[in-house]
Amino acid sequence: MTDGARAATTPGRTSREAATHCPYCALQCGMLLRERDGQVEVLPRDFPTNRGGLCQKGWTAAELLDHPERLTTPLLRGPDGRLAPATWAEAYARIVAGIRDTQAAHGPDAVAVFGGGGLTNEKAYALGRFARVALRTRMIDYNGRFCMSSAAAAGMRAFGIDRGLPFPLADLGHADTLLLVGANPAETMPPLARYLTELRERGGQLIVVDPRATATARLADLHLQPLPGTDLAVANALLHIALTEGWVDREYVAARTEGFDAVRRIAAGWWPARAERLSGVPVADLEATARALATARNAVILTARGAEQHAKGVDTVTAFVNLALALGLPGRPGSGYGCLTGQGNGQGGREHGQKADQLPGYRRIDDPAARAHVAAIWGVHPDELPGPGVSAYELLDALGTPTGPRTLLVFGSNPVVSAPRAARIERRLRDLDLLVVTDFLLSETAAIADVVLPTAQWAEEDGTMTNLEGRVLRRRALREPPPDVRTDLRVLADLTAAVDAGAPSYRFLSSKGPLHPPSAAADGAQPPGAAADGAQPPDAAADGTEHGGARQDGADARVVFAELRRASAGGPADYAGVTWERIDAADGVFWPCPDEDGPDTPRLFTERFATPTGRARFHPVEHRPAAEEVCAEYPLYLTTGRVLAQYQSGTQTRRVGALRRAAPEPFVELHPDLAARLGVGDGEELRVTSRRGELRAPARITATIRPDTLFAPFHWGGTGRVNSVTNDALDPVSRMPEFKVCAVRVERVTP
Repeated sequence: MTDGARAATTPGRTSREAATHCPYCALQCGMLLRERDGQVEVLPRDFPTNRGGLCQKGWTAAELLDHPERLTTPLLRGPDGRLAPATWAEAYARIVAGIRDTQAAHGPDAVAVFGGGGLTNEKAYALGRFARVALRTRMIDYNGRFCMSSAAAAGMRAFGIDRGLPFPLADLGHADTLLLVGANPAETMPPLARYLTELRERGGQLIVVDPRATATARLADLHLQPLPGTDLAVANALLHIALTEGWVDREYVAARTEGFDAVRRIAAGWWPARAERLSGVPVADLEATARALATARNAVILTARGAEQHAKGVDTVTAFVNLALALGLPGRPGSGYGCLTGQGNGQGGREHGQKADQLPGYRRIDDPAARAHVAAIWGVHPDELPGPGVSAYELLDALGTPTGPRTLLVFGSNPVVSAPRAARIERRLRDLDLLVVTDFLLSETAAIADVVLPTAQWAEEDGTMTNLEGRVLRRRALREPPPDVRTDLRVLADLTAAVDAGAPSYRFLSSKGPLHPPSAAADGAQPPGAAADGAQPPDAAADGTEHGGARQDGADARVVFAELRRASAGGPADYAGVTWERIDAADGVFWPCPDEDGPDTPRLFTERFATPTGRARFHPVEHRPAAEEVCAEYPLYLTTGRVLAQYQSGTQTRRVGALRRAAPEPFVELHPDLAARLGVGDGEELRVTSRRGELRAPARITATIRPDTLFAPFHWGGTGRVNSVTNDALDPVSRMPEFKVCAVRVERVTP
């Protein structure tokens, strides 16, 4: 019986159930899974974030557990170029030989690891440890770099900490004014929309900033529809209005912040008429927005991907943070600034070491004290830990080149569809000496791999996730994975042992012992609980035991989480006081939580910010154009996003019948005026071309988009892959690519 599942038997019937969470977005809605005679159904569960509600993706999530396309055995690419079933021993042998050959010829950094924002906290932690201790490579990053990195960087420089929502989600329903910038939760996380409804039923005002009249924008009292890439100018204009109207909370600014004068000088130059000429947002709407925020008793500003996925995303988010600070919102009960995290574990996934510049607990990898702390946990000398790596796109773009990685291991990601300039990245992946993908379906990236390892799904493994509020949750297994399928933790434990064969092998610490370890020994001695003879043979039994029956700790999520707590202790994202038992007793635990017997932290910044002075920091930011402006050859803007029935790269949702019927294919959204100029009818095939590639998809004609802008969703590969077109220009701070705006031309595809 898996941990957290309950079983019952009646005459002629067997059943079991598990209280768990949806496998999709960062809302992490609570759900109940029930299995009866092999059939799994999803039932509602009254959890604080979703209160029993689920979207169509959540209701249908169990259909993938027994999907006919599910991977149930390892696959190896043979001499004929085809993937064919293989044993785990054969797959591991191919991987280990490839790693050793690559590193012997090109050095440790020639092997890279690419993770995902949907991995559990335990997997993200184990992946970072595997890269830095077993492989000794600095080349590790993850697809969260494409999702949350700009908001994270802005939060760190303003507040000294990055937690998407520094207050519980329920606060949104009690706001008097809510400004949503580049967010469409009515489609991307529908159960959150009930908070927007509550706000409006209480007489509150919802304002949405988006180039499209999305489902969320149609709920709004006021919709600002700027030209893509001009949100920063809008934010500076709103601050200008607050200054000129006397709405800045000067007492708050003086007592709780620093650096306002430099920001004030820039805002003084952003009079509303200037912002209107640049963005297209009318002066009256800018003034109404500033008034609604400044005069509300409780006001909240939220940003999401629309503001962040730009080559100036950090500065754009910073501009809205500056506005929130000037109005005195952060740390005030019922008010504040926050970011809507996207991927299922987008928050926890960036806290525990799979990011190129981080160690567990959101520690910086170039901080000597952080290195010493984590090295002591891992049983190595601090000098043995590699330094910072490169960002996700830079890592992918270097693959297979003379100075880049020659071997790549991918966990929980599909960069062939999700990376910008995707055709180029696909070529880079094909140039590798060895590509290994761990997944439960044959994604577009897995389809070109040399080795594919089948992995367990969310209902078949225990672990923790951290939702968009910073609430640490329990994912509970309903049942065991299929006989020849292993968990990601098991794969990482096996590969660690196999790569380290013949040398002292790393073992996860037992769940007992001090949470705060001693400093790393000068001789690199292993910490208490580490065994020198703990190597796991490549053909280890599928039940997670070593030969002789000793438990393989690295495959046990509870043991890994216990070590994660130690590694995070004292860091910005401190999980030391979080236990599975405590999560179960309280519907989750908010980090930071440094003490098992002490409180957690549902609300940050009530007394001080996480900066050395305890004050929030203003940062002056100036608008600059998009990395690629329109011209005669490419006269239109293209922006991208999600649709209600699909999720991320679509590997899962495109295989669910109801979701496929609701959103069966990609499309290009364009305004009726533009369609008339092109002579295009609804449903006719279009070709959208940028300097990087092209996309082909049917036209969807709608007045909900600006006449100078196209929109296409990013859930499909093949000829409908919008990321063949998107720009790989990077933010200088976060290294986030500019997904949300590029210059294109569009034409009708003649039969």
